[in-house]
Amino acid sequence: MSVGLFNDKTNPPSEAQVLEAVGPKVHLWKQLLQVLRSQYRVIEDFKYLYGKRYGWALRFRVKSQLLVSLFPTQGGFVAQVNLGPEDIEQALALNPSDNIQKAIERANPYPEGRWLFISIETEEDLRDVQRLVEMRARSKRLV
Repeated sequence: MSVGLFNDKTNPPSEAQVLEAVGPKVHLWKQLLQVLRSQYRVIEDFKYLYGKRYGWALRFRVKSQLLVSLFPTQGGFVAQVNLGPEDIEQALALNPSDNIQKAIERANPYPEGRWLFISIETEEDLRDVQRLVEMRARSKRLV
């Protein structure tokens, strides 16, 4: 099973296709886009990431550092946030939603941290992802 819905490298989806796929979670998608665009000096691109298992994602960078990637799914979306080991401890101390805690537990630990893939289901998930993005931005000195 792939992380994102659109996994044909030769066929990037249109914005309309993305919004249609995200469907009932489109309000959360738009809220997150608005926050990222207003709070950070992001460079956006829609890119085919990591092969068929992941697919097309809307990627947000500040300077040359990845801030977050958003993978459209059928009826929602997944946010990828990469956190260093010290950030993982801080994230758990925030008492995040169950969804975020499960994403942290699922993520393989590496010396440089963990890649969290978080399905945004609720306003609480959205708020927690915004806090994780803020953590990443501070730890990478992107703000």
